[in-house]
Amino acid sequence: MSVVLGSRPRRGTEAASKVVVNAVLGLMALYTLIPLWWLFVSATKGSGYLYTGAPLWFSHFDLFANIRAVFSFDGGVFTTWLGNSALYSLVGATVSTLLSAMAGYALSKFRFRGRESIFNVVLASVLIPMPMFALPLFLLMAKLDLTNSYLSVLLPSCVSPFGVYLCRIFAAASVPDELLEAARLDGAGEQRTFFRIALPLMGPALVTVFLFQFVSIWNNYLLPSLMLNSTSRLPVTVGLVQWRSEFANGVPPLLPITGAFLSLIPLVIAFVSLQRFWRKGLTAGAVK
Repeated sequence: MSVVLGSRPRRGTEAASKVVVNAVLGLMALYTLIPLWWLFVSATKGSGYLYTGAPLWFSHFDLFANIRAVFSFDGGVFTTWLGNSALYSLVGATVSTLLSAMAGYALSKFRFRGRESIFNVVLASVLIPMPMFALPLFLLMAKLDLTNSYLSVLLPSCVSPFGVYLCRIFAAASVPDELLEAARLDGAGEQRTFFRIALPLMGPALVTVFLFQFVSIWNNYLLPSLMLNSTSRLPVTVGLVQWRSEFANGVPPLLPITGAFLSLIPLVIAFVSLQRFWRKGLTAGAVK
């Protein structure tokens, strides 16, 4: 009887804990989703009705006219900005993911002098806020005469200390040394061993690094705003801020709002299309 009675307070405590946890998660979800909902609702409002009516509900629906206005304004420069953001994000994330995989694999599977020192430097650079690198990078690019060029944004985007750290941890856990030794005994070189055996096993880590780097480059504002002064090379983040600062010069307030909403769509598509690789990678180890 004492055991049965003693279990009731424990069940009550567990139930209360679940309620508290769910309430906190619900508040965090609202904190994240309400600004996105406001952005979507505002992008659907007609011209002149942005600041009238309920801010979180629809009125005077005119989304498609707003989208046409965004793509046609100033000679269709918004399309150029989207293309630049896609170029910076896709190329930077792809190269960064490959370099991170190579560096993480080497730091995990090869023993050489200074290996731990190199990894400690990489780990320390993860702790440094990215804005602190902006000014040194600008001075470096200015010294190389690369400012106001695509390379001034692409080259810094190809390096990800967090990607190197994650790939090293994942390579140590998911790539067995016995499998690599078997491949070498069969005559496979290091390049073939890496690309044919190690790289597929590191799939979930590579997807994570690619997605984090893609989102980081797409949302980056400080670096391209320092490096670029040509409108035709700007990413969408810098371009929308320029529109926002030119309200007095004839830019309608709905243009940067609708443009910001449209700029989120590629990020949603990237996340939805890549999340299946996470599920596939997480369940792959269960069938060994």
